[in-house]
Amino acid sequence: MEFQNLGYLIVLLVLLPVAQATISKLTRDLLFELKYMLPAVIFTAAVLAMINTRLIELQIFVVNPVYFTGTNFFSYPLEEWLFLPVVSLLSFSAYIFAKKRLTSFEKPNLFLVISLVLLLVSGLITWFFRQKLYPFSIFMLLTIYLGYTIFRNRFKHHLTSFYLGFAIAVIPFFILKATLFTLPVIIADPNYMMGVSLVNMPVEEFGYFFLLLLMNATIYEYLRERRLF
Repeated sequence: MEFQNLGYLIVLLVLLPVAQATISKLTRDLLFELKYMLPAVIFTAAVLAMINTRLIELQIFVVNPVYFTGTNFFSYPLEEWLFLPVVSLLSFSAYIFAKKRLTSFEKPNLFLVISLVLLLVSGLITWFFRQKLYPFSIFMLLTIYLGYTIFRNRFKHHLTSFYLGFAIAVIPFFILKATLFTLPVIIADPNYMMGVSLVNMPVEEFGYFFLLLLMNATIYEYLRERRLF
């Protein structure tokens, strides 16, 4: 095994303590936050990992063995298993930063309208790209989950923090993903994509990240507000 095979893994292992340190600085009780974060991270990772595993099996996404250790679990690379919780914790850092430090900017009604527009856009993408497996699967799930979140109406007072956190977290996410697709660590089959890329990264990845943060944030707030354990 060459050092290059450890590249992706090393990046993820460096990002993990960075995320943990950032969260700990933003909250007085890290363990209190983590006990509600971790169930959200595990559930979200499980759902998205099932989609990712299927996409790799169908070779819609191909992992470049040059950048991987070759260790797989359930036909899914170790690095990709780690990617989901690491990115989830990084996005939590941005979300909690917005909750704790950007409290002067509260526009729940504005972001509710934005959410309704995004719901419509997500639904239209699902319909028009129903023959393209990756955008269809991601935006169908996003349409269902975003619609449930909006009309259940229990997350409205967190919408400002969510969108501000997304705006912050999407920047490092884009840099990381664009790097992975450019090297290329991951190769996407264009026949199954929408056909629009930004620095070699399919634009569907923004929907993927939006869904990831939305699932994490809503589950976290549900557990936190109800003190279920």
